Formats: sequence, structure tokens, C-alpha cells
Amino acid sequence: MVTGTAVVTGADRGIGFALVRHLHRRGTSVIAGCLSPSEPLEQLGVRVEPPDVSRPQSVADFARRLQDVSLDLLVNNAGVAWRSTLDDLAEENILAQFQVNAMGTLRTTAALRHRLRDGAKVAIVTSRMGSMGDNDSGGAYGYRMSKAALNAAGVSLAHDLAQRSIAVGLVHPGFVRTAMSDGRGHLGPEQAAEGILARVDALSMETSGTFVHINGAPLPW
Repeated sequence: MVTGTAVVTGADRGIGFALVRHLHRRGTSVIAGCLSPSEPLEQLGVRVEPPDVSRPQSVADFARRLQDVSLDLLVNNAGVAWRSTLDDLAEENILAQFQVNAMGTLRTTAALRHRLRDGAKVAIVTSRMGSMGDNDSGGAYGYRMSKAALNAAGVSLAHDLAQRSIAVGLVHPGFVRTAMSDGRGHLGPEQAAEGILARVDALSMETSGTFVHINGAPLPW
């Protein structure tokens, strides 16, 4: 079980807040990264920092504020989703999803890599919608493409961080009832957070770079 100190991005609501709460209950010292602090976060009493993962300078400033912190866990959870169809590609929104979902995770991990202890863990909350082998409905171009790019980045991070024994896990949380899903889904944020942390606990160098469901089942790329 990971204890020590953890950073969770996208921590103000939904899965992110549930992850912060579960880690806090474990006794982990949590740094909650989010654009704006929420009252529930403030009530928990955790440290709140405001990185905008879509902006390189904001992430660089975030890393500088953590220059004296040693991290045992980084959970890249920040994400956005907007609809796009062939009739309305909404290219600005597609590019914005790349900036947050894919580049946001990559730039945050790169900026904080020197804060990670040797042997730490990096969790990436991704989606099976980024899987090409599992795409049986089409559409959702920006979200699918950005999550596919995120999955590619996660595998590369697993290779690049291996020399420091830092394991990287890519986890699909299921269809979760959050604002992003318009309140639809098969499970709540608390259940998703429990499943994600179970996969983090099980993550090892032998499984680094794998793409799994929260129930532990491997997912196709």
C-alpha cells in the first residue's frame, strides 16, 4: 500500500476528490492539484495547489512550489471531455482535450519526475475509449484521440522511468457517474477511486506500462 506523500491532479471533484479522500483516510499526505479549491477539499485539510495542466508555465510553477517535497505517488487524473462528431468536429475542443488529457499528464509527470522518489509510482487515469481494439461505436473523436495519445505517453513513461524503478500504471476507472459523464454511469466516484487505488497497490515493475480495468482485467490497446 502506498503511503508517504501523493499528488492527485483534477482533485476538486468526481474521481479526483474521491481519490484524495481515500488517500487521506489511509494517512497519506496528499497534495491536491486543481484549478480552484473546493469547500470539501478545504474541509479535509489537505494541501491544495492550483496547476492548470494545459499550461506549461503553470505546471512549471507547480513543480517549483514542490521543490522540497519527495513524492511516493503521482496520480494523473485531470481530464476533460467534449463531444465531437463528423458533422461538428469542434477542432478547438479536440485540441483542448489533447492539451489536458494527453499533454497535461505528460508535462506534469515530466515536471515532477525529480520530485518522485526512486521506487515511487505513477498512476494515469485513462479510458478504454482510447483503445482502438475496443472501439465498437465510433465518434467522440477528441476524447478517443486524446486518450489514445495519453496511453502511448504512459507506455513511454514506463520505459523512461524504469531505470529509477518507478512503475507507471494506466487504469480505466469504468463508466463513472460524474459531471464529465453528465451523471450517467455504472458506478460512483468512491467505487472508482477504490478500484484505482487497488490497481496502484498491485502495480509493480513487472506490470509497469500495462493498461488495465479497475477490476484488474487487461485492456486492448
